[in-house]
Parts: sequence; structure tokens; C-alpha cells
Amino acid sequence: MKRILVVDDNRVIRHVIRQMLETCGFSVEEAADGVQCLNHCREHGVPDGIVLDVNMPEMDGITCLQTMRADPAFRECVIVMCTTQVEIHHIVAALSAGANEYVMKPFTEEILRDKLRTVGLLA
Repeated sequence: MKRILVVDDNRVIRHVIRQMLETCGFSVEEAADGVQCLNHCREHGVPDGIVLDVNMPEMDGITCLQTMRADPAFRECVIVMCTTQVEIHHIVAALSAGANEYVMKPFTEEILRDKLRTVGLLA
């Protein structure tokens, strides 16, 4: 079973995304910000995928993404950025920093499934 880490500072959002991912057959873990994300990956190993919010305290998603992409351990990890920011420069910044895909909140389970198929985490 593939593992996905959901990183979002909003507990309710994490729970909703967790339910969507579990319905898709993933083992789901959670972190509340970029620092917790990195610590979780060091402690439990790099997951197959990460759904990463952009706006978070402690360490934002872009900084976390850049930190992960600078580490060879994250080379194979699929990272999908998740945010309410819809401006094109935010999307370009995330993709330029190494995100595999970008999904805008609010989204449905079907949209999330489509993104996960696009990046190869779902058949």
C-alpha cells in the first residue's frame, strides 16, 4: 500500500484529505507544517507522495518543497502542492521549486484522483 503524507496547518482540511486518500486505497499520515513534515519523513521514511499546503506557520510549503528537493532522499517522492492561491505566479513558483502537480482548494475527491493519476500514484 502506498503511503501519502498530508501536510496542512488546518486539522479539518487534513482530515478531509485523509478521508479522500484512504478511499483511494492509500495509507495516510499527517503533519501540521513544513517542519513537522521534514521531521516525520526523517523518523518514518520518505513516503510515496506528499500533499503539501503552501501557506503554513513555522515553515511554509514552498520552503519545505525546496528543502526536500535539495535532498536526494526525496528524489522519487511525488509532491502535490495544495492551496487556495490561484494566481499563476504562485503555481509557477511551486512547479519551478519541484512540485509534481498543483491542486487548488476547494477540490473534490475526483479532482484529487485525477491529479494522483497524472503523477503516477494511482492507476
